Amino acid sequence: MSTDKIVPGSEFPELHVFDSNDNLVDISKPISEAKMLIIITYRHRNCGKCTDHLNNLSKFRQRLLDINVDLAAVSCGSKEDLQDHLTRLEVNFPLYYGLKPDQARDLGLHISPPEPPKVEHEFSEPGLFVIYPNGQLGLVSISNNPILRPDLNMLVNTLEQFLGK
Repeated sequence: MSTDKIVPGSEFPELHVFDSNDNLVDISKPISEAKMLIIITYRHRNCGKCTDHLNNLSKFRQRLLDINVDLAAVSCGSKEDLQDHLTRLEVNFPLYYGLKPDQARDLGLHISPPEPPKVEHEFSEPGLFVIYPNGQLGLVSISNNPILRPDLNMLVNTLEQFLGK
């Protein structure tokens, strides 16, 4: 069985998406002065599990920043999707939109078909990518459904141990 997904140790590709001001940005590099980066991909604004996961992730942001790890999240949705989702989110890290299905496939993410009337476009299932300062992928977690996601407390505890906090 072959796979097209990127694997730990490979170079993480440039990932051009849009910020909330419609600027095209490459989120494959740390956004702040942090050395490492976690990128979360999430399904869409109508996914309650995604909303819960993103809100829960906010609880860990300061601990991540304390160990020099930044955080960003992106979906295949539109600006309108993002703006609507922000009304139900309490996040303290940047969210981006406009991940193209081809970009998501290049990351090895599972792509789901539209779910009218809730979602009118293809979208990626959840993924988590930890990118080292040299641009290499350190850790990856990919799900084929909205339910299975990494244990965030375990992830952050492990990163704290690994990075010497």
